[in-house]
Amino acid sequence: MMMMRRTFAFAAMALAAGSFAQAQTAPAANYPTKPVRLIIPFPPGGGTDILARLVANELAKADKWTVIADNKPGAGGTIGITEATKAAPTGYDLVMGQKDNLVIGPWLYKSLPWNPTKDLTAVAHVAYTPVIIATGANSKYKTLADVVAAAKANPGAVTYGSPGNGTSIHLAGDLFEKAAGIKLSHVPYKGSNPALMDALAGNVDLLVSSVPSAMAQIQAGKLRPLAVTSAKRSSSLPDVPTIAESGYKGFDVSTWYGVLAPAGTPADVVAKLNTEINKMLAKPEVKAAINAQGAEPLAMSPAEFSKLINTEYTQWKGIVEASGVRIE
Repeated sequence: MMMMRRTFAFAAMALAAGSFAQAQTAPAANYPTKPVRLIIPFPPGGGTDILARLVANELAKADKWTVIADNKPGAGGTIGITEATKAAPTGYDLVMGQKDNLVIGPWLYKSLPWNPTKDLTAVAHVAYTPVIIATGANSKYKTLADVVAAAKANPGAVTYGSPGNGTSIHLAGDLFEKAAGIKLSHVPYKGSNPALMDALAGNVDLLVSSVPSAMAQIQAGKLRPLAVTSAKRSSSLPDVPTIAESGYKGFDVSTWYGVLAPAGTPADVVAKLNTEINKMLAKPEVKAAINAQGAEPLAMSPAEFSKLINTEYTQWKGIVEASGVRIE
C-alpha cells in the first residue's frame, strides 16, 4: 500500500512537472492566439509608417496573423515608444522604433520616463536609410569636395537645410562639419519638404535629407546628390559616393528602423517574431518594396539589434551634447 502511494505521488509530481514545462513553452508554441498590435510612433504616410505597415501586411499574408497597425504620433516619436514601454510584456504589443526616437530622443527630451536599453526588448531590425547631402541642379557645387573648399575659404557662408533641430539628419550634418573641419550654417525647417523646396529654389546651398524624401526630385533631375552618409552606397542611388569614399574614412550615419517589445517579453516569443520578420526580409518582393522607399533591408538577430541600440545610445549622448540641442 505504501509503495502504491509513493508510485501515485511520483506520478503526480511527474505530471505536474510536465504540465509546468509545457506551460513554460506554450507562449511561443501557440503564439499568436489573438491580434498583435504594432504601434507606429509617427503619423500615416511617413517612412516609419510605410515600413511598419509592410511588416504588418507581410506577417498577415505569410503567417495568417492579425497585426493591427496603430499610429501614436507626437513628440518626435517618443509618445508611441512611451506607450510601448507601459504595455504588458506578452508579445501582443510591439512598436516600430527608429534611431531618432530610440537613441537620440532620450538625450534631447528632458524627462522621458524610459531608457531604451532597459525598458524595451529588441525583436528585429528591419531596414536603414542613408542621409543624403544634395544641392540644386543649377548649383555651382558639383562634388562634396567643392562644398568643403568653399566652406574652408569662407567659414559659415555655405548653408544647409534640414528637417529640424536635433534630428539625426541635422546631427549628420553637424558630424560632417566636424569630420571635414569646416563650418557650415544650419537652417532648420519644420519637416523635410520645406527644406527641399528652399534647396530647389536656391535659398539654401545644400539639402541634408533622408534618401526617400529627396528621391523624387533627384529622379526628376532637379536635385544633384553629392554624397550619402552611410558606410555603403545606397542601392537606390548606386552612382552616388559615400562620405567615407569622399575622403572621410569611417564616416557612417544612417537612420534605422526595427521592431521592439516591452522589456520582459518571453524570449521564445521574441525569437519567433524575429524568425518570421527575417523570413519576410529575405523575400525579393519585400526587398524591392523597401528599396523603393530609398531604404535598405537588413536582418539581425535580437542580440545583434540589441547591441546596435546599446552602442548607439551611448554614442549619441556625446553627439547630442556637443551639438548643444535640447528640447524641453
